[in-house]
Amino acid sequence: MKKPRALGWLAMILLLVVNGTAWAATDRSEKRRAARDTRQETRQDARQTKQDCRAADAKSNPECRQDKRETRREGRQKARDIKY
Repeated sequence: MKKPRALGWLAMILLLVVNGTAWAATDRSEKRRAARDTRQETRQDARQTKQDCRAADAKSNPECRQDKRETRREGRQKARDIKY
C-alpha cells in the first residue's frame, strides 16, 4: 500500500520540477525577445539620429557618427538591463 502512494508523490514532485524548468525557460526567452526588440528599435533610432544630424548640417560627419554610436550604446545598455 505504501509503494503506490510513494510513487504518486514522486510523480507529483517530478511534474512540479519539470513545469518549473519550462516556466523559467519561457521567461528567459521572453526577456531575450524583448532585449532583441529593444536593440532593433535602437538601430532605427540611431540611423534617424545620424540622418537628422547630417540634414541639420550643424556637425561634421565624425561628430554625427559619434552621436549614432552613443545612441546605440545606450540602446545596448537598455537591452542588457532587460535581459539580465
